[in-house]
Amino acid sequence: MANHDGHETSGPLERLQGIMRGMDSALVAFSGGIDSTLVLKTAHDVLGDRTAAVTAVSATFPAVELALARQLCAEIGVHQILHDTDQLRYDGFIRNDAARCYHCKTDLYSALIPLAERMGFAYVLDGTHRDDAGDERPGLRAAREHGVRSPLLEAAMGKADIRETAKILGLSNWDKPAAACLSSRIARGDIITVEKLARVERAEAFLLGQGFRQVRVRDYAGRARVEVGQDELGRLFEPAMQDRVTLNLAGLGFTEITLDPSGYRQGSTNIHSS
Repeated sequence: MANHDGHETSGPLERLQGIMRGMDSALVAFSGGIDSTLVLKTAHDVLGDRTAAVTAVSATFPAVELALARQLCAEIGVHQILHDTDQLRYDGFIRNDAARCYHCKTDLYSALIPLAERMGFAYVLDGTHRDDAGDERPGLRAAREHGVRSPLLEAAMGKADIRETAKILGLSNWDKPAAACLSSRIARGDIITVEKLARVERAEAFLLGQGFRQVRVRDYAGRARVEVGQDELGRLFEPAMQDRVTLNLAGLGFTEITLDPSGYRQGSTNIHSS
């Protein structure tokens, strides 16, 4: 591709591949989301067996996401390592304040860096991209402190670039809705427990089983607020579906269930208090 001066320019994928070619080997922190999937696919295409995926498994990671991560690694043909972690060991995490993600990522990267060294991988990579720079992401600070590299950010790729490139490469999750760890569903300042995480996971699994694609069940001291994608709101508010959702979530122990007419918004647990 050439610019208006006639000089050669490179597209997002070419830039990303060039970054990978500058690495001898890489261990990719892999969640199964589209961002880390594109990093993993490109790393594997460029580096072959000199790359591997590592997926952190804990009470904050939904079983449905773990199953998807396994499936994607099989599709790409890359070796996957499962790393057990337990963020709930840390008071700084379970307090669920503004530094929660920092504590979580510090726990993760403090394990992955030595793991990469033991296995002979030169770098640990994550899925941070250009659009993340404006978000409230304390986890980014933890990544920088541990020397984790972000190839998508280095290639100046945003979410639109990532989805378009993933579609071109034929990745099966190119249009997968955004996901996040289950702790993000617990209202900031409310203590995180295994029981709360499990209840949210069961509630969201029910909604996914009803055919919704983008779902969040926010927990406010035992009160649930249900969010689905903007294009799915009509179905959520059908009387029979409202009854089904309300009865199921009440059966899980939520004391009050609200179906949010505004639909899914990223990070809304940190905005609303009820």
